[in-house]
Amino acid sequence: MFKIIPFQPKYRDDMIFCLLAAKDALGKAPRLSEDLLDIQGNYFDQNDMFWIAVNDNDRVVGMIGTNTVSATDMWLKRLYVKPEMKRKGIASSLLAAVEDYAQAKGITTLHTRFSDDYTEAPRFYAAKGFMEVGHGDGARHLVKTI
Repeated sequence: MFKIIPFQPKYRDDMIFCLLAAKDALGKAPRLSEDLLDIQGNYFDQNDMFWIAVNDNDRVVGMIGTNTVSATDMWLKRLYVKPEMKRKGIASSLLAAVEDYAQAKGITTLHTRFSDDYTEAPRFYAAKGFMEVGHGDGARHLVKTI
């Protein structure tokens, strides 16, 4: 089991470990993006959110953030799930938290962008109602109207 909660600083190191494990499983270089070094400043202080999925052992098993770009549009950022925890509903639950938050803010369009070599992402987002609207520079741009 797991629960979705807003990020708390006490989970910082475990969240970073989760991200690096997820990237490693995808064959990506284990690199940490700067926004994750300051969740408060890059998400909460910007009127956005960052959620984590925490299991029964109080370990981070997934994450997702938002980046609001207009009164109606929001981007998804950093949706990752620990490799051994995939296909347990974690990504779906994280996305549901974003959708609830977005609707409460009056957001009508969610955007995501990911590299062509993220092989699971196209199936996941298509199953959740996202449509591809652009493809270039080795990345896909998908949107969902909520």
